[in-house]
Amino acid sequence: MLNAQVEPYQRLRENLSQRDRSLREKVMTLEEAASFVQDGMKVGIGGSTMSRTPMAMIWELVRQRRRNLSCSRAITSTDGDILFGSGVSDHIITSWFAQGILWGLSKVMRRHVEQGLARYEEWSHMAVGMRFRAGGMGVPFLPIRSMLGSGVMDQRPEAKPIDCPFTGEKLLLVPALNPDVALIHVQRCDAYGNAQIDGLQFMDIDLALAANRVILTTERIVSNDQIRRAPDQTKIPFFCVDAVVEVPYGSAPHECFGLYEPMLKHMEAYVGQVNSDPVEGMRDYLERYFYAPKSWNEYLALIGMEEVLDASRKGRSIYND
Repeated sequence: MLNAQVEPYQRLRENLSQRDRSLREKVMTLEEAASFVQDGMKVGIGGSTMSRTPMAMIWELVRQRRRNLSCSRAITSTDGDILFGSGVSDHIITSWFAQGILWGLSKVMRRHVEQGLARYEEWSHMAVGMRFRAGGMGVPFLPIRSMLGSGVMDQRPEAKPIDCPFTGEKLLLVPALNPDVALIHVQRCDAYGNAQIDGLQFMDIDLALAANRVILTTERIVSNDQIRRAPDQTKIPFFCVDAVVEVPYGSAPHECFGLYEPMLKHMEAYVGQVNSDPVEGMRDYLERYFYAPKSWNEYLALIGMEEVLDASRKGRSIYND
């Protein structure tokens, strides 16, 4: 089970007992929050595809030149390209890895996997979710059916088929996944880390419970009074959270539900550049958009005011106001 990276229960309990889960302000900068992520760690990434990607935190990890991270996410988009292309990650666990529905399979991913530069570990979408859920529950595995009979199971010796002890039916046990750190982007939270999520939550609640530490990036830090006015909207509680970073447009060029849509002109240009040359194209992209800007605001300026405003107008159109 070593390859599945399952944490023994006693270690999970020890990790939990050592965490400071008190109600305290956790606001810090991207640079400070990045210190929670060290080379070689297991990192869970919130959101899915191009939705609520914690891109600002990934941007900072690239700039700080982290290495050999094992990253897990529900569905991986161009964030996976960036993690492989920059050398930040050499192992991605996910259920789907492409630049997006519009562009198909990632040539950056193909180059890294086919040349043995990095590993792409494919599970079913349900399996990834149940692995985070098992991690959040503190159990070593959960049973599922979704991979039985599929070719995906043939690729995953870590999953164990069994006969149900009650019905005799075939089940598949998938191992728990407990990241060292989770990176999650939300629409708003307070300074303590009580986070509210609009739209689909994806696997973020289970991910926050499963991870040993959680870094929240947020479009806005609001008052605790504001959070308490709608307590049913609080999806991630403060005692799961270790860092809070306010980063407007923190998912750019991806989308954040209700606030902005994907910045598709930028994405089109990105895909054209890296697919024409996955090595030099990616190197030039990282240099221009990740290493050269002195701040996240400078990065947004490079994407362009017109594109950012257009994405905002489309994002807010769902409210019909």
